[in-house]
Amino acid sequence: MRGQVLLTVALALPVLLGMAGMAVDMGRLYVAKARLQAAVDAAALAGSRRLMDDPDLERGLVADAAAEYLHRNYPEAYLVDLSTGQEARSIHITARAEVPLTFMAALGFESRVVEASASAGFDHLEIALVIDNTGSMEGEPIETTKQAIDKLVNLLIPEERSSSIKVGLVPFRGKVHVGDGADGLPPGCRNADGTLNTAGPAENCFEAIPPILPLSNDKARIDAAVAKMTAPREFWASSGTIIAEGVKWGRYVLTPDPPYSQASPPGMARKVMILLTDGDNEDGTCGGDPQYNPLTHPNSPFNWNAYFGQNPPVKTCNCDDYGCLDQAMVREAQLAKEAGIEIFVVRFGDSDAVDIELLKKMASSTPGTDDHYFDAPTPEDMEVIFHRIARRLGVRLIS
Repeated sequence: MRGQVLLTVALALPVLLGMAGMAVDMGRLYVAKARLQAAVDAAALAGSRRLMDDPDLERGLVADAAAEYLHRNYPEAYLVDLSTGQEARSIHITARAEVPLTFMAALGFESRVVEASASAGFDHLEIALVIDNTGSMEGEPIETTKQAIDKLVNLLIPEERSSSIKVGLVPFRGKVHVGDGADGLPPGCRNADGTLNTAGPAENCFEAIPPILPLSNDKARIDAAVAKMTAPREFWASSGTIIAEGVKWGRYVLTPDPPYSQASPPGMARKVMILLTDGDNEDGTCGGDPQYNPLTHPNSPFNWNAYFGQNPPVKTCNCDDYGCLDQAMVREAQLAKEAGIEIFVVRFGDSDAVDIELLKKMASSTPGTDDHYFDAPTPEDMEVIFHRIARRLGVRLIS
C-alpha cells in the first residue's frame, strides 16, 4: 500500500511542480502586464502634454515625450504604435514588453509578450472664457489675449474633425451683454439683479461689450465672437469692472439650466472657466469726479453700471477692499465650484495684495498650491499662460 502511494506521488510530482511553476510564471506575467499598463498610461499623459506644440504629431514632440516616459518607467518596453486618438485632439499608444519565464521554459515557452494601450488628450471639455473687456484692456492687451484664445481654440477644435469640446465666451465690463435674449428679455445689457439695463444710450452696451457666446463647437462662430472684443475706452460710461457678473454668466453658460441649455448635464463633461481680468472690482466711480457719482447725481452715466443701474440703485456696493463687489465676486466663484466648474484665474497687469488674495481664493487650486492661478505682468505673458492652461486641460486619460 505504501509503495502504491509513493508511486502515485512520484508520478504526480512533475505535474504538481509544473502547475506550481506555471502559477509562478503566470503571476510574473500579471505583474508585468500591470507594470506595463502603468508605464503606458504615464507615457500617454506625457505625450498629451505636448499636443499644444505638436497637435498633428508631425514634429515628433509627442512621440519623443511618450517614448521617454515609457522607457523611464519600464526600460524593457517598446512602442509599437502611436497615432491620433478617436477624439479630435488626443493620442493613442500601444507598447509591448517581453517577459522571460522560468518554469514554463521547460515546456518550450521561454518568454511571453505582454501588451498595453492607453489614450490621453482633450475630450468632453466645456470651457467658458470670461474675459475682461474694460477700457484698460484696449490695444495690445486685448489683441494679445485674442491671439492666445485663437491658438487655444485652434488646438481644441480642429477644422478637419468633429470635436466633443465646446467653448463659450463671456466678455464683461461693468455689466454683460446678452445678445440673443436667452433669458427672455430683449437683447442688451443686464443689471446685477437680472433685469434689462435701460439707463443711457443703447450703443453703450451694444458697441462697448460683445454679446455672450453660448457653448459651441462651431469654430467659425467662436472665432467671430472673439474677434469682436476690442475693449474700447471711448465708451467710458460702460466702465467699471464687475468681475462677479462675468463669473455668474460664465456659470450660466456652463450649466444646462436656463438661461442657456447648450451645456451637458453634470458629470458628462469637464467644465472649465478661464477668468482673465486686469483690475480689481470697481463701480466706475472709484477716485473719479464727484459729478459722476450716481448716488448724488441721478443722471450720472455710471447709472449704466450693473449695480447702479438697478432701480432703486444699490447704495451699499462700492470699491472698497472686501466690499460688496469683492464679496459678490467670491460668492459667485463658490457657486460655480459647487456646480462642478473648475476655475483658472489669470491676473493681467498690476494689482494690490487684496486683489491677488481674492483672485487666488477664486481659483480651483489644489490645496496648498496656486496651480490654477497665474500672473501675467505683460501682454506677452498671455500666450505663455494660456499654453500652460491648455496643457493642464489635455493631461487626461481617455477610456
